[in-house]
Amino acid sequence: MVRGWLRLVRACVRPFLGVPPDVLSVAGVLAFAGALLVATAGAPWVAFAGVLVVLGGVLDGLDGAVALAADRARPLGAVVDAVCDRLGDLLLVAVLVVLGAPAPAAVAVAAVTLLHEYARARAQSVGMPGAGAVTVAERPTRIIVVALPVLGAAVLPRVPGPGWSWGTTFLTTWAALALVGLVQLAVGMWRSIPAEFPPEIPPDR
Repeated sequence: MVRGWLRLVRACVRPFLGVPPDVLSVAGVLAFAGALLVATAGAPWVAFAGVLVVLGGVLDGLDGAVALAADRARPLGAVVDAVCDRLGDLLLVAVLVVLGAPAPAAVAVAAVTLLHEYARARAQSVGMPGAGAVTVAERPTRIIVVALPVLGAAVLPRVPGPGWSWGTTFLTTWAALALVGLVQLAVGMWRSIPAEFPPEIPPDR
């Protein structure tokens, strides 16, 4: 899934090479915010929210791809990208709340997702090479887990079978994937974090 998403993003890079990566990062957040607003309109307009969710995900992937392809990668851009990514995650969770997911459970899922990304970033800051592990809960998965219920809600008021709301059903899916992903990441960090601080990284404790 992640590899397929990366291939899609790379196929879209060329037309955006002249766009500043930070602009793409912010545009992705705006697309997710637009999806949240459109989702409140209900069927059939909620289907357009699914388009905005996918668009936001593509823009989110393009910022880094364009920065590398155009040789415009810089430390501040990496910070902007990370902040926009986390804002996007929170907006995606909010979309599921609009679709009927309980707010307390949504807060818990958001917390686990933020923990996932914080742990990875902290491990990288102390010398872990790469991502540690590509988990089942990466950003492309989150995009799909929100895009599917948005499109479903445009056709049916509830999920066929259990009768749950679309938001509850897919928040449950996200929660399960997030927990599995956190375990996968923990294993990856355990295997990848160096035993000692690299010379260029002073210990902070």
